[in-house]
Amino acid sequence: MRVGVVTFPGSLDDRDAQRAVRLAGGTPVALWHGEHDLQGVDALILPGGFSYGDYLRCGAIAAHSPIVSEVIDAANAGMPVLGICNGFQILVEAGLLPGGLIRNDHGEFICRDQRLRVENTDTPWTSGYTPGQEITIPLKNGEGGFIADDETLRRIEGENLVAFRYVDLNPNGSLHDIAGLRSESGRIVGLMPHPEHAVEPGFGPDTSVAMKSGIDGLTVFESIVGSVVNA
Repeated sequence: MRVGVVTFPGSLDDRDAQRAVRLAGGTPVALWHGEHDLQGVDALILPGGFSYGDYLRCGAIAAHSPIVSEVIDAANAGMPVLGICNGFQILVEAGLLPGGLIRNDHGEFICRDQRLRVENTDTPWTSGYTPGQEITIPLKNGEGGFIADDETLRRIEGENLVAFRYVDLNPNGSLHDIAGLRSESGRIVGLMPHPEHAVEPGFGPDTSVAMKSGIDGLTVFESIVGSVVNA
């Protein structure tokens, strides 16, 4: 199956996302921000980085780029879409996921291996996990604090839209420890941590088995490849 990975000016994790798709058994397809052609892909990834230099707000300009108009249409038609870090910010700015993302509450950029709890496995991106499973994947952001008004937070919690939640430490002040969300349909998922940086032994987080052996993020990409292949 073919997974499109969009490159924006300032993207820096697009190649990592392509590699993760390849390791999971899928075919990555490079897509360009200035085009309208999704090239017949089965799923889409908006990768991490600093699209358009994070001017205005993170993801705000990218949300109005030519390719994102196609992403919105495809998402509304049921195509699975994943937003990672800056990609999550773009999904929020595009109105595909609720809430907002602001400057970390401590005012500093953070880079660490982050413990998460998988709160929802009823999505094509998380179906390979078990509910409540705890995983460790890298996190790196300066504006990752999730916010929403009280009514939106009640809806998010009431409709079980939290996909991932921070465990042990809230690294950026996100309300309700929210690290990632899913849409009502479950087809759209966004998260601030980077699963594409935990997909291959020797390059992931440290584990009790060995240094840099963590591959907890690979399941995200195996989940989508398996869900589309078996659809």
